[in-house]
Amino acid sequence: MSKGITSKNEDYSQWYNDIVIKADLAEHSSVKGCMVIKPYGYSIWEKMQAILDQKFKDTGHSNAYFPLFIPKSYFSKEASHVEGFATECAVVTHYRLKNDGNGNIIVDETAKLEEELIVRPTSETIIWNTYRGWIQSYRDLPLLINQWANVVRWEMRTRLFLRTTEFLWQEGHTAHATSEEAIEETREMLDVYADFAENWMGLPVVKGVKTPNERFAGALDTFCIEALMQDGKALQAGTSHFLGQNFAKAFDVKFTNKEGKIEHVWASSWGVSTRLIGALIMAHSDDAGLVLPPKLAPIQVVIVPIYKGDEELNKISTFVDELMPKLKRLGISVKYDDRDTQRPGFKFAEYELKGVPIRLAIGGRDMENGTVELARRDTREKQTVIQEGLEIHIAQLLEEIQQNIYNKAFDYRTEHTTDANSYDEFKELLDGKAGFIAAHWDGTPETEQKIKEETKATIRCIPLDNKLEEGVCIYSGKPSTQRVLFARAY
Repeated sequence: MSKGITSKNEDYSQWYNDIVIKADLAEHSSVKGCMVIKPYGYSIWEKMQAILDQKFKDTGHSNAYFPLFIPKSYFSKEASHVEGFATECAVVTHYRLKNDGNGNIIVDETAKLEEELIVRPTSETIIWNTYRGWIQSYRDLPLLINQWANVVRWEMRTRLFLRTTEFLWQEGHTAHATSEEAIEETREMLDVYADFAENWMGLPVVKGVKTPNERFAGALDTFCIEALMQDGKALQAGTSHFLGQNFAKAFDVKFTNKEGKIEHVWASSWGVSTRLIGALIMAHSDDAGLVLPPKLAPIQVVIVPIYKGDEELNKISTFVDELMPKLKRLGISVKYDDRDTQRPGFKFAEYELKGVPIRLAIGGRDMENGTVELARRDTREKQTVIQEGLEIHIAQLLEEIQQNIYNKAFDYRTEHTTDANSYDEFKELLDGKAGFIAAHWDGTPETEQKIKEETKATIRCIPLDNKLEEGVCIYSGKPSTQRVLFARAY
């Protein structure tokens, strides 16, 4: 099959789009700004969902569901929150259509809503309005809720998975008796995201805290995980917010503590989205197509028979029928592609494009020799392996591939993380090597904004493992005690 994938060195943006489309992950919808996630792409999201959902439950959280529509008045109760989302909101104003008598369907102007409804851009307001009825006493706390949902944020420039008007995500919303508990929750969920990114996605991340300029609207602190893509741009892969008492006060969510005193609760919220699929593509894939870490691959092993006549096919199929249950017992997902409508070469190209970690090819001579041809997607290397104990070899190799994918991304990030000690050096790095730039900043939003306007680079985070280091801000020359992480970003 002809892949027709643009080289990432030639045009990274087109390379990304080619992989999304040609690997059958998603396509543009007839609804402007929205996407259709195709079965193969959605199966990756399902694996992400299942793993994260279990992690949430293991840390004491329960799933619930809240309305898609939020009364406009709810947004006006928390000023910074509404300001942060005002330009992205889709608004429902009417509830009925009618025929205009000429065969056209129009909005019934008499069916105007008494109060406009906002299509959910995030759920803090509707959830905290609900929590007011759920929380009365310290016995009701902590309240640890997660929601799997879709959200709408009106985007002018869209890219499949990375930025679309509608996307899928999860959002956790928790209530606590003390600020310490809420901060602990915020940090714990950041660690959950980092663990998932590194150990399942094969994606090394930097854990950090956002500057006030980059903080979530309505939060006191926003923690994040930041990853580096193969074009040297950063991608925010997950966020966890300490909301303080802002939403509790806005929606009057109070509880009686153990001493009988009435207080407002403390809150956190946290979320990741289908943007993670975009991160997966951009961090690992190559000019031959998608490269998937085995832990998230819908198909971990594909078996392609190469045969002349039914007799050879029957011998190969008998062997495969014995091998597949052994692989499945080890938790390995496997597909036997014995279609007679496509040639082996077409199948090889298809599964390489779709990022299947291991491909086995078995022919008549392999059956005579007791071997198989094994191809790795991460390195594109081929080797001949004996059939005896093949399932154990595959299980070990999948672990090796998972680690190799992480190591490659980690090495790339290391090679593309550079210190800058002057503004000229900073700009030179942005125009050349790109990646993460560790530089001193004076802590003021004015300086941060000036750097962003002049270079399009933002402070991705202040790393949590930062070491104190005396220096001067690259822009203002004012004293600084630590470096922050800059990058151009998605």
